[in-house]
Amino acid sequence: MRATTNALRYGLWHPRALSAATTARLLRRRLGLGLDHLVGEPSGEFLEMVEAMANRGYAMSAAEALLPEGLRLAKAKEHNELRAHTSRLLGAIHSAPVDPASPYWGYEHPAAWMDVLAAMHGEARSSPDGPGTLDELEGKILAGWLGQLAGGAFGTAIEGYHSQQIAAVYGVIDDYVTTPETTNDDVIYELVYLDVFERCGRALTSLEVGLEWVRQIPFGWSAEWVALHNLADGILPPESGSFRNPYNEWIGGQMRGMICGMLAPGWPLEAARLAHIDAVVSHAANGVYGEMYAAVLTSLAFLRSDPRQLAEEALRFLPQRSQYVQIVQDCLETLNQEKDPKRAWNILDRRFERYNWIHAYPNIAADLLTLWHSGGDLTNAFRLLAHAGLDVDCNAGLVGNVLGVMHGVPERWSAPLGDLLETYIPGKERLSIRKLAARTARLARLP
Repeated sequence: MRATTNALRYGLWHPRALSAATTARLLRRRLGLGLDHLVGEPSGEFLEMVEAMANRGYAMSAAEALLPEGLRLAKAKEHNELRAHTSRLLGAIHSAPVDPASPYWGYEHPAAWMDVLAAMHGEARSSPDGPGTLDELEGKILAGWLGQLAGGAFGTAIEGYHSQQIAAVYGVIDDYVTTPETTNDDVIYELVYLDVFERCGRALTSLEVGLEWVRQIPFGWSAEWVALHNLADGILPPESGSFRNPYNEWIGGQMRGMICGMLAPGWPLEAARLAHIDAVVSHAANGVYGEMYAAVLTSLAFLRSDPRQLAEEALRFLPQRSQYVQIVQDCLETLNQEKDPKRAWNILDRRFERYNWIHAYPNIAADLLTLWHSGGDLTNAFRLLAHAGLDVDCNAGLVGNVLGVMHGVPERWSAPLGDLLETYIPGKERLSIRKLAARTARLARLP
């Protein structure tokens, strides 16, 4: 999810990495206006906020009515008036009433862990208390890290674009399109989580994770950006993820749940618990369940060899009456019925058109399509994810980790990375991937 724009630097009216056609379509759909002429002008962040809140079941007509004037002020560079208008628009966004006609409110979204646990499938709640003996743990974790980092490096160059654009520029993609490098904002949250886990063990808390974010992470995007501001203002977890955070059902939790699965290999219920602890720092409801699903997929990959079985089994470890579970079930039903992956993706792509390209839903659809049709082969997986587009680095990171744990990582994907993970966290600028895997494996053995 390494966005091309730093909202902290440029301000909320700066465009995100949306294609011109996608931006125009969203503007027309949300505002009912022909705004193609504004493509490329400042627009994106508040449009995304309004769209995200509508997806979460709020009536956004008052906020929508203010958007055209904001676009006009931004285009005219009337900065003082724009700041005042921004305050008015944020007020409308955060005070929007519930839309009783929205299907969102027909689902259940438990928040506290014990409520989440009670809402899981009965087989999940009775799962074993520990991972047992797992052979070759460190090797599998190394393969998981390599698969994740390869996926991130592969997807960064094409994230934020749609299937048709990617195909037009690159054709079929089955290799790195640029020289791979491992600097990626997705991974830093996992590294910070490891630090807290090493200090606190399995007794770690969301508060400890959030405070460690404040210590180590200088900035973020979307849900993490809001959460960091909330934390700095003394709004602590879980409120840091839920308070005035329009993005808290986007992909940020889902993109980082793999570390929780690697810390609970073959122990899916514990992976779900660890993911819940982490996710509520910046997310809520379906955004939290997205991280839990990613964690459970990773955890079960240590025990399973069939990606299709994995996708279905992992669903038991989520609240069964949540919208996220319904979304995944709908995706799996589509994949069962439509055997051709391209036609299946066309169906899923249309199904999730009203969601932002960084939202959890369209991206988990891309992950599921890939797990379903890759045959466990990483090159096939990355080819499918490149065709789908959207937040490709996050999606390829999740799928790369899962398939890496299951089947290893081919040299064509691992060798170009060497043994180097680079980050922008002070003190973690250059890390050995092998040492990171050994550390993760050591911590995974903690009772």
